[in-house]
Amino acid sequence: MKTSVLSRRHLFPLVGGAAAIAAVAPGSATADSLASLRKSPALKARFVYVGTYTFPGTAPGGTHPSQALGIYVFRMNPSDGGLTPLQVEQIPNPSYLALDPSLQHLYSVNEMTDGGVSAFSINQANGTLSFVNMQPTNGQDTTHLSVQPSGQYLFAASYTSGNFQVFRINSDGSIGDMTDNFQDVGNGTGPNPARQEAPHAHQILTDFDGNHVFGVDLGADKVNVWNLDPSTGVLNPNTVPYAAIASGSGPRHMAFHPDRQHAYVLSELVSAVTVFTYDPVRAAFIWQQTISALPPDFTGSNTAAEIRIHPSGRFLYTTNRGHNGVAIFKIEPDTGELEVIGWESTRGQWPRGMNIDPSGTFLYAANQNTDNIAVFRIQPAGRLRFSTLVYTPTPVDIEFGPFA
Repeated sequence: MKTSVLSRRHLFPLVGGAAAIAAVAPGSATADSLASLRKSPALKARFVYVGTYTFPGTAPGGTHPSQALGIYVFRMNPSDGGLTPLQVEQIPNPSYLALDPSLQHLYSVNEMTDGGVSAFSINQANGTLSFVNMQPTNGQDTTHLSVQPSGQYLFAASYTSGNFQVFRINSDGSIGDMTDNFQDVGNGTGPNPARQEAPHAHQILTDFDGNHVFGVDLGADKVNVWNLDPSTGVLNPNTVPYAAIASGSGPRHMAFHPDRQHAYVLSELVSAVTVFTYDPVRAAFIWQQTISALPPDFTGSNTAAEIRIHPSGRFLYTTNRGHNGVAIFKIEPDTGELEVIGWESTRGQWPRGMNIDPSGTFLYAANQNTDNIAVFRIQPAGRLRFSTLVYTPTPVDIEFGPFA
């Protein structure tokens, strides 16, 4: 399998550089997730999968050539959240990962000039991966993917070419035919033409019902809204076809609250979170709040990266590259608005990816440029207590598989 030369944001460099160390997909709120905040439960070990940018390329915003070889498979230590290595599945630039609802298959992007998506089967006994197939996306630098909650379709976003793809998932978990390829148009009108000269698809996901699909476009300052035809896999524009984000913001990732009534969009270029009231019937967004993810006294360069909501729905976390920290927010239960709790150093540089284990106990921040993952125990009031460091090359995305 030939690896194409990395191009994403080599042409459009990220704003800022790594500074000195400074100070989950959302699910339904459950009794277990609330209990995890009140005490240290007897957690079960899980298999954990880490996506990377691979050798010999240098990751976007990177400081040195990567030594990573593909997807890294670990076993979680339930006592401290530490990760024991089990396998390296070699595949080019699997920077972002997604699992199907049954946790039987893992999917990765192949973030290359000729973008692709790949499928793997998961050995339920030992967590190891076996390659199934790869499909081209007909897009450049495929940077994100997700699986429809029904497990019927795989969605992908290709950054440089600004298009969003849909694939049918076959009964054996392999990636089937492409059913749609939506080419976005437009560009941002803010002060950063180097990053917003064209559409740049950065994320694609559904709401909890799985029929409304959302494409976050950093280059065009908007979130596309489609209705998925479940029989054909075609994306049809919603009555209101997109939600506009403030000019020059550069929206990167978004997350839905477990209450199904609020959505949160993280904007990379201004390091801020925009809160929307969300109508799940009409798939409509109403602006409610925009709040900075940076300390008020921070003066360096920064780009925001990942956003996750705690399974309880009480807290929201984002990562900051440059500030090199996790921003911690309390979610107001009645309005969904955010209140800053504080910031926590990620003990490394350029925390691109971050995720929360399904129990809501541990938060993992992946420091791309220092080749480590910082593991934190989430406290009852939402703050983070450092637990351990895991050393692994060029970590990006972290996803949680079956119980080990």
